[in-house]
Amino acid sequence: MLGLTLVAVPATAVAASASEPAGPETAAAAPAPAAVGLDDPAKKEIAMKIVSSAENSSLDWKAQYKYIEDIGDGRGYTAGIIGFCSGTHDMLELVELYTDRKPGNVLAKYLPALREVDGSDSHAGLDPNYTKDWVKAAQDSEFKKAQNDERDRVYFNPAVKRGKSDGIGVLGQFIYYDAIVMHGDGGDSTSFSNIRKRALAKAKPPAQGGNEKTYLNAFLDARVWAMKQEEAHEDTSRVDTAQRVFVKKNNFNLNTPLDWKVYGDSFHID
Repeated sequence: MLGLTLVAVPATAVAASASEPAGPETAAAAPAPAAVGLDDPAKKEIAMKIVSSAENSSLDWKAQYKYIEDIGDGRGYTAGIIGFCSGTHDMLELVELYTDRKPGNVLAKYLPALREVDGSDSHAGLDPNYTKDWVKAAQDSEFKKAQNDERDRVYFNPAVKRGKSDGIGVLGQFIYYDAIVMHGDGGDSTSFSNIRKRALAKAKPPAQGGNEKTYLNAFLDARVWAMKQEEAHEDTSRVDTAQRVFVKKNNFNLNTPLDWKVYGDSFHID
């Protein structure tokens, strides 16, 4: 991208000088660069690290492909880079995608059981070897790619798209992303869409003429309410001592360096 930009600049200057000297008016006519979003690779890397700090108490999100455990939240097994759950359908869809791409993989034999336990916290048909086989699968680059792709399809891309349409910046898009990761976007009262509806009842997003900071605080208020509806999520520090910190500092572009705390642990990104 940088190389292309450097080549394009002289060409533009030559074209301008062929007819008239390049002046302030000519320069002003150049299109403004598009605003950076959370889908910018560097910003996305930051987002993955912050989510990992909350989900896995580590900034090393790429070490989480192999992660799997039942954390006792009623969602069965939680696993992988974004907390795919055996009880909330996204783990089933992930293993189905992996199996479509690589039939006969080590997890394919668990598909009938995953379909049976979907919507519950049951391990029926998964124990005793599912967790071991998940770790084996995580050594496969195809499984890692499947996790990345499902993360983007189900969580990341929808959050960024909705955030951009609401006129919020990188930080706001991240706040949306983290909410979708934890709450999903189903029809229940604590889903992302309903959290957003609660926020909209209190403040307008920038796309509707509202103040970004006011709107993000309204969204985080609604997010905290949703978290407190579940005992497993009643610790709201990933909002209070992380996202609120960035909002308070008006760091709407999520620029580094960043310092925050989650569940009492301190984290830093240069």
